[in-house]
Amino acid sequence: MHIVVCTKQTPDSAATMSVDADGNVSWGDAPLVMNPWDEYAVEEALLLREKFGGKVTVIAMGPEEAREALKHAVAMGADEAIRLWDEGFEGSDSLATSYVLARAIEKLGDVDLVLTGRSTIDSQTGQVGPALARRLGWSPLTYVSKVVEIDPQGKRITVERLLEQGRQIVSAPLPAVVGTVKDINEPRYPSFIGIRKAAKKTYPVWTAEELGVEPGKVGRAGSAVEWPEIFAPPPREGECEIITADTVEEAAAILADKLLAEKVI
Repeated sequence: MHIVVCTKQTPDSAATMSVDADGNVSWGDAPLVMNPWDEYAVEEALLLREKFGGKVTVIAMGPEEAREALKHAVAMGADEAIRLWDEGFEGSDSLATSYVLARAIEKLGDVDLVLTGRSTIDSQTGQVGPALARRLGWSPLTYVSKVVEIDPQGKRITVERLLEQGRQIVSAPLPAVVGTVKDINEPRYPSFIGIRKAAKKTYPVWTAEELGVEPGKVGRAGSAVEWPEIFAPPPREGECEIITADTVEEAAAILADKLLAEKVI
């Protein structure tokens, strides 16, 4: 099987985003890391390779900094890693990004399965995976918490989806695009040998010309969303009342009365 994982370089999840008076977004001095949700997708790809054989290719769209995400995936055990970048890609939203990723997967040509994280922690749209599936004409399987079965010969995949209402078993033809959630596995730590391999590896860059993309479908020209203004939301305001009583029972009775009066219960 040839499994492709789409990843992205994002600020560390512990970072705090801020917006200045001019609408500039900043993550401060936060280091850039592989999008944490994507680690589960990489881990699942490695587990499937161990079970069925084949190879894992990781692709990331972004400038030079995106190479760090690729290095992390290789350190975990991925076989190949490719960066997609061109100056014309600057400013791409999820629609334009899915177009570039689709062109890369079509260029690879022998892909059986694409894995993505649930979303990215910086934009949190969760749209790239389904949009990518639509462009490829493949089945989109989102919020996957378990790959139940894969039949490489019969070209079928069965997964378990984690929904708010419960769990759902879905079967679809391969190839497919699978969006994973953190319940699916526990990502491994990169090994020392893997880190050394990642440091020495060459990471090819596929440009717009090599991908055969149309200039009007990438960057701001190919994006459906614009941000005319960015501003921080107003701080939340609230009141806090401390209930005092001689006993826990009295405090609970006072609290219950207040909740009833406010029609909370």
